[in-house]
Amino acid sequence: MGHIIPGLIDDLGRECLIRTPYQDLPTASLVCKMWRDEITGPQFRRFRKAAGVTRPVIILAQAKTEDPKLTSGQGELKQSCLTTPTYQLILSDPTTRSWTRLPAIPGLPDGVGLPVFCGLVGSVTDILVIGGWDPVTLRASSDVYIYSFLTGRWRKGADMPGVRRSFFGCATSDDDRMVIVAGGHDEDKNALKSAMMYDVDKDEWTLLPDMARERDECKAIFHCGKFHVISGYSTDTQGCFERTAEVFDTSTWQWGPIIEDFAVVSANPNPSSYVASQDGNVYACVDEHSGDIAVRVGDSWKVIGTVPAEVRRSRWMVEYEENRVLVIGSSKEGKAHEGYVLDLKKNKWSKVDLPNQFSGHVQCGCVIEL
Repeated sequence: MGHIIPGLIDDLGRECLIRTPYQDLPTASLVCKMWRDEITGPQFRRFRKAAGVTRPVIILAQAKTEDPKLTSGQGELKQSCLTTPTYQLILSDPTTRSWTRLPAIPGLPDGVGLPVFCGLVGSVTDILVIGGWDPVTLRASSDVYIYSFLTGRWRKGADMPGVRRSFFGCATSDDDRMVIVAGGHDEDKNALKSAMMYDVDKDEWTLLPDMARERDECKAIFHCGKFHVISGYSTDTQGCFERTAEVFDTSTWQWGPIIEDFAVVSANPNPSSYVASQDGNVYACVDEHSGDIAVRVGDSWKVIGTVPAEVRRSRWMVEYEENRVLVIGSSKEGKAHEGYVLDLKKNKWSKVDLPNQFSGHVQCGCVIEL
């Protein structure tokens, strides 16, 4: 049996291999079977983290622009991007300030992009695209597609069980290979209280106990090791978002009691902009009118700043490293999207340089450490 790198003991060869830049891992995995086994093995990422070579990258489902000259002189989006948006996966590396497109999902018709309104979560070194609407038929899909940053390849996961659902919440914990999906609505627009868990390694779904309430268009986050489902609305109150939340504890396999007044008080209470921070807090954008950003302190919310006017509409928010929050949005309908980073320690905003071809609407996104 040969060595990982000829002429070096395996421990030293492994130290060299784990320092391979994440962009080159798919190529390195093709060198030989031994390298592929090392790179795709369960210990490889832990070795990389221990060596301090991993860093967070941001994955976006972002509207595609056919013309690299996305905007007019006034920064207006071209009309084609507004009427028939096609979404693609984009990787943004905050360290190198680079923006790149990820490979398209094989098997889908050419040029149609990602499923519309899909869920997007990062699981260790994989990205999962869950459900959404078929971009051709606009019918709800139960498909699951998984992209590996170790091999640079897509694979098909097991379909979500049960009814075809849309506008559900989904999330996964940082170092867990379990993804939870909850709520949404079926093809008859009936809001759902059902939930399920997906084991990425086993490629298996398990049904969870139902939530206490139906929650269409809910937001899901992992916070303090537990799965939180925030806001949403029932079939009878369609579009009227409530302020409650429910929490699932995977250790007890039970939902806790409903938490009243968990969501922020807002004139426009769509729950999309909630972020579970590495410091143990939950942050949220209040609404487009005030532009406030708030942190949950105890059982209430405290305003800590104001989102810049340039990103106040159609905004998406994520914490990509401790105490640094990225917000991408636009100043008004039809304007190109811009980005700002909030340093939570200094309470200071700084503008992000978004290339024109990556200034489309962000449908959803996540962070993964590579």
